[in-house]
Amino acid sequence: KARGSDLRCHFKNTREAAMNLKNLELGVAKKFLQDVLDKKQCVVFRRFCGGVGRTAQAHQQQGSSNGQGRWPKKSVEFLVNLLRNAESNAEVKGLDSDNLYISHIQVNRAQKQRRRTYRAHGRINPYMSSPSHIELVLSEKATGVKKEAEEKQGPKVTRKAAARLRSGSSSA
Repeated sequence: KARGSDLRCHFKNTREAAMNLKNLELGVAKKFLQDVLDKKQCVVFRRFCGGVGRTAQAHQQQGSSNGQGRWPKKSVEFLVNLLRNAESNAEVKGLDSDNLYISHIQVNRAQKQRRRTYRAHGRINPYMSSPSHIELVLSEKATGVKKEAEEKQGPKVTRKAAARLRSGSSSA
């Protein structure tokens, strides 16, 4: 587990970046985030996509992509640091870091921080930031257990047919 509270990075960008990481293996997630920083891959925006530009990198990604994407540097850096923290926490617990995947990641809006901007005619307007809380959980992948081969049974018999067989065999 790892969590960050009141992080000064935009909620919407962070949420979209986090949703791109859900259920990814740890190594794949780290590589994706590094590619975003290098602008080789983009973060696809699915929910908060008003006014977000379209890019060919968003079209290339798997799943339902509307072609809209960005490269939110600050949000990605926070996520990289949290992943690193969660990985070290997992190693302390004795988990195999090669077998980890992101089983849970969640971004919430934090309390807005207030500043002010000065407008014409002596007015003042709010100038608010939208920070976020991030939490993520890394889990080990469960190794599959091979199913034992069952003996071949005859065709399934309905209740009615089974009753008929019982009554027929008892009278004979």
